[in-house]
Amino acid sequence: MTALGSLVIRFRLAVLIGAGALLVLAGIFGGGVAGRLSGGGFDDPHSESSRARAVLDQQFHAGQPNLLLLVSAPAGVDSPTAAAAGEALTARLAAEPAVANARSYWSTGASALRSRDGTEALVAARIRGGDDAVAAAAEVLAPRYTGRFGPLTVRVGGTAQVYREISDRIEHDLTRAESVAVPVTAVLLVLVFGSAVAALLPLAIGGVAVLGTFAVLRALTEVTDVSIFALNLTTGLGLGLAIDYSLFVVSRYREELGRGRTPADAVAETVRTAGRTVLFSAFTVALSLAAMLIFPLFFLRSFAYAGIAVVALAATAAVVLLPAILVVLGPRVNRFALWRRPEVAPARSPWHRLALGVMRRPVPVGAAVLVVLLALGAPFLGVRFGLSDDRVLPRGANGHLISQALRTDFPSRESETLSVVSPTAGASAVRSLATASYAVALSRVAGVARVDAGTGSYRDGRLVAPGGPAAARFGNGRGSWLSVVPAVESYSPAGERLARDLRAVPAPYAVKVGGPAAELVDTEAALFHRVPLAGVLIATAMVVLLFLFSGSVVVPAKALVLNLLSLTATFGAMVFVFQDGHLRWLVGDFLPTGTLDTTTPILMFCTAFGLSMDYEVFLLSRIKEEYDRTGDNTAAVALGLARTGPIVSAAAALIAIVFLSFASSGISFIKLLGVGLALAVVMDATLVRGLLVPAFMRLAGRANWWAPTPLRRLHERIGLAEHGQPAPVPARRPATEPTALR
Repeated sequence: MTALGSLVIRFRLAVLIGAGALLVLAGIFGGGVAGRLSGGGFDDPHSESSRARAVLDQQFHAGQPNLLLLVSAPAGVDSPTAAAAGEALTARLAAEPAVANARSYWSTGASALRSRDGTEALVAARIRGGDDAVAAAAEVLAPRYTGRFGPLTVRVGGTAQVYREISDRIEHDLTRAESVAVPVTAVLLVLVFGSAVAALLPLAIGGVAVLGTFAVLRALTEVTDVSIFALNLTTGLGLGLAIDYSLFVVSRYREELGRGRTPADAVAETVRTAGRTVLFSAFTVALSLAAMLIFPLFFLRSFAYAGIAVVALAATAAVVLLPAILVVLGPRVNRFALWRRPEVAPARSPWHRLALGVMRRPVPVGAAVLVVLLALGAPFLGVRFGLSDDRVLPRGANGHLISQALRTDFPSRESETLSVVSPTAGASAVRSLATASYAVALSRVAGVARVDAGTGSYRDGRLVAPGGPAAARFGNGRGSWLSVVPAVESYSPAGERLARDLRAVPAPYAVKVGGPAAELVDTEAALFHRVPLAGVLIATAMVVLLFLFSGSVVVPAKALVLNLLSLTATFGAMVFVFQDGHLRWLVGDFLPTGTLDTTTPILMFCTAFGLSMDYEVFLLSRIKEEYDRTGDNTAAVALGLARTGPIVSAAAALIAIVFLSFASSGISFIKLLGVGLALAVVMDATLVRGLLVPAFMRLAGRANWWAPTPLRRLHERIGLAEHGQPAPVPARRPATEPTALR
């Protein structure tokens, strides 16, 4: 780090010019990244349901309808004028180049496509292609088929429209969140630094990190799918970490200036000490986020791409670009000061008094905090998982309104059909007795409204309609498939049971079951089977890194336990607020579904755990610095907290403001992401770092820094000492307890 500091000081103008040029290029290249991102990525491409969908599309040219026209006729959909207009509307939609097929109540006579009161009917169509092609086609077709068509009033819904509305809403909400977060953050930074010039530096570093990550995501879209939801994490994490790292670097620089160093010497010392801590912290955050790469959903992998990129760019800018700016500014970093605060010695600060107060009574303080955190996390014991659907949209969104009408006004869930696919059943399977018997068995499964097959339609184990000419669509000469219309909500525990029960029915030939309910089962399996591996990878990486940083095996174990505790309140809030629907007036109105999106706890765990480690490293670096200097564990903890407490608390407040701006989003799980991460950061910076850490480290005493002899020797050889040199041998422990604790 000493060499890096020297290079930055020597070539500061080249660094500034190069960074400016790269920033312009990143803005040009990555500015339009939102248009190249995908709104999908919520399923495992290797799962049974995904393979069933692929076979259904490629071999049978069929699939679940993803575009629905909800048609209203006040005089009734069976009136001659409404019927004629409905047939014409169906034919027109079927003729669209992007539409593979379309059917309606008027073209099929299926009563399931007619509302219970007879004033509404459905036109169900399937758009060809993947998620992006479907969304692009929906963007064209939705306005074309919305409005009056003779005696009919038409509204457009279905999954294609829902995902299009979600993508549009994400872009709109992101702009609004930035318009709120950036000005508020700027004001708070001025209050924290007391100087307008110093306050602008974290925002500049945040802008570099965010724009640079947009360019990285734009490049990644050339080789893989990237979710549009990654933009939110890019903005929130980019600004948040830029604030964290810049606060740490600028505060250390101003501290060194206050000791009488020249600007160049102050920058060199800052890069050598705070810069090393920033890079180490960034590495731990990036490793935590990288755990999402092991999951097969590109929705989660996209957050890893964005998170790793924005962490790397924020840290690089903080230890290269920011020091170059500081050298150029020199003492002018304190220009436009609003006030002059008197310097308070760390030993006289409120944080020092807090640490000593906690360490006088570590057991009752620690026990009280543990009880509070565990009580806040208790609601997570009742968590129920589902997948995101139209209900993540605001109540007034068109896609949600139409989907809700399908739930309440129509006798069955035609838009949520499950497909039982057999690509090699044989040419005779479509109308065979074996297929008829299989369809009868499927129709008897609890939660099934109807089964359609080449041999007819079945309900409750009985044939209710013979197979007509339209039944030919269930075969292709080599295989066959059956359509199962559910009577329960697909993304619910009842939907999960239905999918599992259908797969348990003995089949006369090899089959694959797909559809929304099956996707929920497969997605949960894909995620939860990998969660233990992700946890082990994160824990192992953190233990190794913190050992290399501290030379202790106790400190890493303590960090893991306390970081998990800091997340308990977050997980409890997820269930209490967003699953059960409490406190909606506080976080903004949304529609609770009684479940949580399956991916959200994983995303929040990896992100919040990384941020917790961020603060752990900041605090530990100063504690270890004092301990290496004095050998007094208690004094080191108190002084370490006194030096980092103001910075960590300010950083936590600022990053919480950034994440809370997501609460203004109309997408419920983006709202959840913002509120949950803000709560995790605040809990970690206050209850955990301010109370639990000093309590634990006081109880552990000198054992905090213990390691077995072989590991201590290993650390002496390869350890990451902050000062760029082997850590000095600690002084002997004082024979008596520090006076402050007597």
